[in-house]
Amino acid sequence: MKRRRFLARAAAAGALPLAPRAAAPAAESAAPAAGAPNRAEISAETLAAAERLAGIELPVEKRPALVREVTARASAYREVRAKPLPNSLAPALTFNLRAAVPPRIPSKTSTPEIWNPPEAFRPTSAEDLAFLPVARLSALLRSGRVTSRELTELFLERLQRLDPVLQAVVTLVPDRARKQADAADAELRAGRWRGPLHGVPWGAKDLLAVRGYPTTWGARPFRDRVIDEDASVVRRLDEAGAVLVAKLSLGALAYGADWFGGQTKCPWNIALPSSGSSAGSCAAVSAGLVPFAIGSETLGSIVSPCTRNAVTGLRPTYGRVSRAGAMALAWSMDKIGPIARTVEDCALIFSAIHGSDPADPTAVDAAFAWRPEPALRGVRIGHVGSQFAAEGEWRAAHQAVLAKLRELGAELVPVEMPAVPGRVVSTILSAEAAAAFSELTLSGEIDDILAPRPSNWAKSMRESRFIPAVEYIQANRVRTDLIRATEEMFTRHRLDAWVTPAFGDHLSLTNATGHPAVCVPAGFAPVKDQPAESPRRNATAVTFHAPLFADDRALTVAHAFQRSTDWHTRRPPAA
Repeated sequence: MKRRRFLARAAAAGALPLAPRAAAPAAESAAPAAGAPNRAEISAETLAAAERLAGIELPVEKRPALVREVTARASAYREVRAKPLPNSLAPALTFNLRAAVPPRIPSKTSTPEIWNPPEAFRPTSAEDLAFLPVARLSALLRSGRVTSRELTELFLERLQRLDPVLQAVVTLVPDRARKQADAADAELRAGRWRGPLHGVPWGAKDLLAVRGYPTTWGARPFRDRVIDEDASVVRRLDEAGAVLVAKLSLGALAYGADWFGGQTKCPWNIALPSSGSSAGSCAAVSAGLVPFAIGSETLGSIVSPCTRNAVTGLRPTYGRVSRAGAMALAWSMDKIGPIARTVEDCALIFSAIHGSDPADPTAVDAAFAWRPEPALRGVRIGHVGSQFAAEGEWRAAHQAVLAKLRELGAELVPVEMPAVPGRVVSTILSAEAAAAFSELTLSGEIDDILAPRPSNWAKSMRESRFIPAVEYIQANRVRTDLIRATEEMFTRHRLDAWVTPAFGDHLSLTNATGHPAVCVPAGFAPVKDQPAESPRRNATAVTFHAPLFADDRALTVAHAFQRSTDWHTRRPPAA
């Protein structure tokens, strides 16, 4: 029904026909019927204007000959637009890291056990129980000191009670959750343990399909839409025995913290949005509404809200987690990863969800053999000195990070990161996003995704229609060079990891190159214009990067740093 409405509205606006039609001969296309406006008319002046948009200049004498070919091509575009292209249909051209660098995927033949359960001491209060990390909850579940049904009811109650302030929940799934929890308890009583996530509640960013429940993508036109499948990451967490309790907010179509139900707030300072687009996932973990959540990142959507909400997140190497059943924003840049309290939790979750998937040709098998180390003696960590020396609110916190790494025995190595030319990353992301939501843009529905508020995508989606295909391909050729240069930086300096502040040019670089990153809290500062005793705080973070497919290395270094601090153990006032 939506498809027909989109096409009808677009046809009425002259954007495309209601049904495919053969391309008219160039001469006929250029000649409108008497008295009728010809929206397809293209002239030499039109081409001159298009050249200015593309930033090029072709020979003037060639324009008349080009008019016929360009006019015919415009008719062909309209034919393509009339063909249904669901968001899940990826382009035939697949981004492949192995084409950019020699194969470096570690074998998955023997992945060792990565987890030693901690002592299973149960807290005396429900509040303390809600803020335990996954590893502690898992130990309690396995020892029988808490049941999955008990945890599920605890988190469902917290989700309902605190969400009116945070606006992080799109859909609660209590029936599904209770059924899963009861099944987990029965298995645990029978001695069948599926692994560290067995019986642990979690929340899904609402771009992941869950059979029988709405998958809204945070956008008003899809608020009642049900996709009749489970996303692969949902299915893998089901198999691991985890208990889904809620679908959590994302900025509409994975942009910011604004969705059709409101604006997701940061529990550390509810005057601020949670940041996006994994806004609900990060706010919910931060406020103790779920022990962990799944988020996604295309250009900062895990790192940014993790930083603001003072939680930990893993953005895996591109292709390590299947995106089947997830909304596509940019097929060659989207990545799915865990958000939790600790690096250890992220490792446990990642261990359950990574690997190849026939439904996602970009997903690969690679070994994951993370072993937590308490110290970093002999570990070489790169850093860009100017990033940590920059004046500003967080200079002291960032300098303290370097001091702590040295204290842990790491050798800090000055490096220069590869420079990203122009708007290369923006060109790739914007062109793919405009293709993913072409129908929504041409129909005008893009203006309604936050109605009655203005759309935060509309301008970008329309502007991106004018990115030349040649420039998109050229940007991807530059991207290949950036992938090689970034890998070479690790190799040349013999780096185990690379540490950066949360934000900077590296965020665009590593999202384009597909390198893994682990974001961990690194400090708090009082909120301006608030009393010194106010519990409200602004948070900062640092990010640990590693070579492609060396996610375990990034996690190991981040874990050692995190264990030497207490930023991740603090609780926000909105909890």
